[in-house]
Amino acid sequence: MSLPNAGGRVKKGDPVAEFDRVSMLNRIDDYKDSVIQTEASIRNKKATLAVADEAHKQQVKVAKADMEKAKLDLQTLEVVSAIDAEKLKLAAEETEAHYKQLLKEIPLLVTSQTADLRGVELTRDESKIELQKAVSNADRMILKAPMDGIAVMQSIRRGMEFGQAKVGDTIYPGQGFMQIVDPSSMVMNATINQVDAELLRIGMKAVVHLDAYPGIELPAHVFAIGAVPVAGRRPNFMREIPVRLKLDKMDSRIVPDLSASADVTLDSEQQAALAPLGSVFQDGPAAKPFVFVRSTNGWQKREVELGLRNNTSVAVRSGLANGDVVALDPPSEPHASASGPPL
Repeated sequence: MSLPNAGGRVKKGDPVAEFDRVSMLNRIDDYKDSVIQTEASIRNKKATLAVADEAHKQQVKVAKADMEKAKLDLQTLEVVSAIDAEKLKLAAEETEAHYKQLLKEIPLLVTSQTADLRGVELTRDESKIELQKAVSNADRMILKAPMDGIAVMQSIRRGMEFGQAKVGDTIYPGQGFMQIVDPSSMVMNATINQVDAELLRIGMKAVVHLDAYPGIELPAHVFAIGAVPVAGRRPNFMREIPVRLKLDKMDSRIVPDLSASADVTLDSEQQAALAPLGSVFQDGPAAKPFVFVRSTNGWQKREVELGLRNNTSVAVRSGLANGDVVALDPPSEPHASASGPPL
């Protein structure tokens, strides 16, 4: 029913989306009417029970009076005939039994009345619970911003096309359609080939490059590494691991959903010379590596101690100094002129 403008700023607690609540509001009205009706039924039931209780009390009083009268009549047994005496005795016994029966009915009547009233009250309480649920569900259909930030609309399927969520769209259960992003604390959602995933560790430093702004390089660190691979954009047999990097420095030009790449530093060396990987040679797997360094007397073979490497370069811990020139190919003779780039 309503959405904020894509890219617009919102404040914490602001309504940012409202779903169609007509049917829910109608249910609220129905439950309110049900509560009112049951409340009226409770009052009616209480009045009815009060009348029944009072009528029973009157019956007890009448029965007690009849029993007492019958007992007084027994005092005339000496002056009445035998038949009348038997009648008086029988009347006394009947009135006493009737009175005792009514007394026994009092607790049963109280229990019955309490049960009847409790049944109506339970119906009333059930209606109130349903009313509270309906009100709560109706409130949930108005989404509020959990924090200050920027409203970022997600792409959803609309028929045969994809597009940003807009007013009038149908959103299905579990479907995301909008994010509230804090521009002062942003992350990069990325993927890495499953082969390289085991090299990553939480906290590793990285540099993020934005495709929209080639001149910007932002420091970041690995914030989270997924545990389950997902299908990549490449063929289905290629699997990728989700990775999340948190930016350590922000730039005012950065907005959500920009495409980017990141270089993660797996390890580093300080104060080491860097040589092309192709300039390092070995006579065998167990032999020490060496390079050919240009000197005034031609090419000099020199053993080196290697450190970290990548696909193109290697760190030389000892054996070379900054400014040395090394050969990319083994010299054919001591004074060959082939040379590589200066270090």
